[in-house]
Amino acid sequence: MAELVTTRLEGPAPEVHVSRDMIRRGLIAAPLLIAVSAVIWGGDGAWSAVFGIALVLFNFALAAALIAMTARISLGLMMFAVLFGYLIRLGLIFLAIWMVKDAAWISLPALGATIIVTHLGLLMWELKYVALSLAHPGLKPHPPLTH
Repeated sequence: MAELVTTRLEGPAPEVHVSRDMIRRGLIAAPLLIAVSAVIWGGDGAWSAVFGIALVLFNFALAAALIAMTARISLGLMMFAVLFGYLIRLGLIFLAIWMVKDAAWISLPALGATIIVTHLGLLMWELKYVALSLAHPGLKPHPPLTH
């Protein structure tokens, strides 16, 4: 039990690389999501999509940051941060939505759809690029260029 509290991880943080890659892909997909929301829900839908995408990308970045920072301190703290960080991040998303729910520019159906589609879409998209091996944690290594 003492090893759990005192053991810490050194070296690169693969979760940060994966999160950055997901954020990059989210920024690539954002114009399409915003355009679809604008077509379906109008201008309010477009602004809601922008807000929803920002929430999702912030959520992924915060999750990776919590893991990376706490793993360098101790594995026990990292486990605590993963479990309670998830609850805190859900609370932050709820709070952000609650704060704008009555705003003139918000479309709750567009916001909800954007948050769900963006979270699930980016996770599914990223599965193609994540190495599921302890030999290469994080993103799959790129194959060498052939001449």
